[in-house]
Amino acid sequence: MFYLLNRPEHVEHVLVAHQDRYVKPFTYRPLKAFLGDGLLTAEGARWQRHRGLVQPVFSHRHIQAFGPAIVTAARERFERWASGSTVDIVDEMRTLTMDVIGRVLFGADLAGDAAQVGRAVTRLQSAVSLAAMLPMSVSEERLRTVAPRMVPGLGWTLQALETVTARIIDSRIDAPHDEPTDLLDLLLAAGQDEEPLSRAEIHAEVMTLICAGHETTANALTWALTLLSRYPDAHQRLVAEVDDALGGRDPQVSDIEALPWTRAVLSETLRLYPPAWHLERDAVRDDDIVGVKVSAGDTVGISPYLLHRNPEFWCNPDQFDPQRFVGDSEPTRPRYAYLPFGGGRRICVGAGLAQMEATLALVVLAQSAHLQLVPTASLRMRAGVTLHPAGPVMATVNKL
Repeated sequence: MFYLLNRPEHVEHVLVAHQDRYVKPFTYRPLKAFLGDGLLTAEGARWQRHRGLVQPVFSHRHIQAFGPAIVTAARERFERWASGSTVDIVDEMRTLTMDVIGRVLFGADLAGDAAQVGRAVTRLQSAVSLAAMLPMSVSEERLRTVAPRMVPGLGWTLQALETVTARIIDSRIDAPHDEPTDLLDLLLAAGQDEEPLSRAEIHAEVMTLICAGHETTANALTWALTLLSRYPDAHQRLVAEVDDALGGRDPQVSDIEALPWTRAVLSETLRLYPPAWHLERDAVRDDDIVGVKVSAGDTVGISPYLLHRNPEFWCNPDQFDPQRFVGDSEPTRPRYAYLPFGGGRRICVGAGLAQMEATLALVVLAQSAHLQLVPTASLRMRAGVTLHPAGPVMATVNKL
């Protein structure tokens, strides 16, 4: 039985208060088959150990050091644009976020891999959607055989992703750092006093973080830029705020608190277009979810996309209105009426980094150029594993 539960109290029950009664559902099998048993799909002791290894890198204190690299990557990307040229926002943001992930997590130059990794992620999402409908009796090994026949191009794009991942790991093994400086160092050094991570485990984590770490942030930035193009008053207010706060200098992480409108634009973008638009869990035992009876083996779904547009909690829910996230502009809402990164112990480990990265990128762009959607730009959504544009999003560059 499948239940779609979309109230804040349902979210809190399943993801937070009684999360031990639920596990990732069978629909995650395709992701496990293609990406390995990383943080996104692992359960139990394996997940706890890997989460414990990765968590320190994404702590609030640690990610502060990533700010300069993010700003430099954004500056270099935007300086490539010629005034009056037309760019695909989707491709540009993917390249930027791949560059950032490579710099801050793996000490590698991944900007040149953005196109092939982007193609792999797109085909992977199509394969996951199709493979999720196959019988549960189909093994992961069989999924890896069948899926490439279902999605043209999946095989070679996944091989390209595997190659990028292996290159990152092999380069570090060949030239190790004297002291741990990034996530890859921590993964390779894990278990010095116990059983080390296997090559397959390290490979799965690196590949998962390459895909999830760049694609979701790229989507958020793409949606934010399309909204700012469509709402010029919001864009002008953002530019004015950045000018007043920074006066033309490079932003620092410490400046983010002084940019409430910029942060509100990102928060409102994530409300309208949450990257993780739909979450599912399988019940491992009978439960009562605030009056809804579920049995062991049932699947419950929670859709942040729908929850974020519930008029009970959001005034004019389909309207882009960053003001709702500024100060006390709106009445107090239940805590779990807004969950762009999930909730509970399995909340996205990179949520803080993603928000910081996207905010700094918006600031640098506000200082560099304005993107105006071309009249024929397509803004159709595609709901796969993530909520992403269905195709290119073309815009004209106006350099400042």
